[in-house]
Amino acid sequence: MLLLHPAMYRLVLVCMAALMLAGCSRVGKILKSSDYDYKLKKGDEFFAKKKYTQAQTIYEDVFPVMKGTPKFENLYYNWAYCFYNSRDFVSAENTFKGFVENFPNSSRAEECEFMRAYCYYKQSPNVELDQTPSMKAITYLQTFIMQHPNSYRNKEAYEIIDKLRAKIEDKEYRSANLYYNLGLYKAAGTAFSELINNHPDSKLADSYKLKAIKSWYEYAKNSIDIRKEERFEKVLNECADFVDRFPDSELVGDVERIKNLASNNLKEIRNEQDKAST
Repeated sequence: MLLLHPAMYRLVLVCMAALMLAGCSRVGKILKSSDYDYKLKKGDEFFAKKKYTQAQTIYEDVFPVMKGTPKFENLYYNWAYCFYNSRDFVSAENTFKGFVENFPNSSRAEECEFMRAYCYYKQSPNVELDQTPSMKAITYLQTFIMQHPNSYRNKEAYEIIDKLRAKIEDKEYRSANLYYNLGLYKAAGTAFSELINNHPDSKLADSYKLKAIKSWYEYAKNSIDIRKEERFEKVLNECADFVDRFPDSELVGDVERIKNLASNNLKEIRNEQDKAST
């Protein structure tokens, strides 16, 4: 990393501030004009130079006047990309949505539909956080694919969906595993079961099922005596379901060991019940 002398660093900051002020000054002069075609032209020039903040400011000034004119569509389109290129993905999503609603027959409508979904993808947070934007992105991308089955953008849409599903799956796994590590076995068993149901085609589905079985076993083992019998029976049912679903899994041996443990526990419980009844 290049380290600047403090004096040079201050000079750089001063120059940056001067450039920003100069840019604001130029925009201010443009906004004072009463010629809206001139303003729009200048906005487009800023946009072409990737000065999106300045372009956005001018577009928003001329927006009411240009509405309903032949120039409005291109203005709206550029305005959406000002937000997008400034990384304001919430405003960009809403603006792309507005473009489609205002210009449903435009040659750019399909692109803007895709970009609306893509903006949700860009909002997708780290795996530890709430994945609502990821789920919305999947929904809108699936809708896009259904409405545009021949679009060349569908390849990218499918790739994004797969990536987001993997992130959501990882998020759900971490939550389920946290329950298990905290000893909250009922919650863990439920969470791992839901994980399998939500991602039945996952390559890790058999490992999730095994973790669910382990959770139910620990839950049964730590239950009060009156509840143990029914809960060990549930473990046996889960083991049988594993073999039905994943007969060729390398984890079948682990499942058999838990099955034997649960069966032995049940035998002991029933032997005690027989003794008590005689």
